[in-house]
Amino acid sequence: MRILIVEDEPKVASFIKKGLEENHFEAEIAYDGTSAEKLARQYKYDLFILDIIIPGIGGLELCKLLKKMDPSVPVLMLTALGSTDDKIVGFDAGADDYLVKPFEFRELLARIKVLLKKGQQAVDTVNRLVTGDLELNLDKKTARRGNTLIELTAKEFSLLEYFMRNKGRVLSRNDIAEKVWDISYDFSTNIVDVYVNFLRKKIDKDFDKKLINTKVGFGYIFGE
Repeated sequence: MRILIVEDEPKVASFIKKGLEENHFEAEIAYDGTSAEKLARQYKYDLFILDIIIPGIGGLELCKLLKKMDPSVPVLMLTALGSTDDKIVGFDAGADDYLVKPFEFRELLARIKVLLKKGQQAVDTVNRLVTGDLELNLDKKTARRGNTLIELTAKEFSLLEYFMRNKGRVLSRNDIAEKVWDISYDFSTNIVDVYVNFLRKKIDKDFDKKLINTKVGFGYIFGE
């Protein structure tokens, strides 16, 4: 499970990160809201821990942005602002839980485990495939990379679904032709390469990390 800690106090951030890693979580730190937003758009996280008063984009606004990107990922507010009004404002911004500083790490850990369980249950109800920041919703037939909605034709969608179900595997042109087009590959045509190129232009061209990679002499491999 991957967690992003957004906290501008280095000692507090380091304390939380160390505790999470000791409990077998993968934890990263962002010391301001602007950096946190960039990381959230670039990588897939399972939970966010946010302080409210942080440089750049404030914690409340950041919470709204994160929930807009992916409502299923839980957000835990961790802040010194502990009045009832503060908590209400935090929940109104989309926070799933609210813990006031100072705190005991074991309580933080317990709340994280509850939120992750709820978040996983929410994800399980949606029929989707996820690789990095790319999400394919099989029910709605939509594709999204980061915060960008990608328009795909029916055949491009089928090709991307096949890639995502087989990420990390080298797929030959014959494999792709049989599974996506239901035909044996005709070496006199380049239909597979043409559609792979169509897909690359839509899901890779404008993004730093490329997901569709060529394995020279073998075919294609999908994944980060």
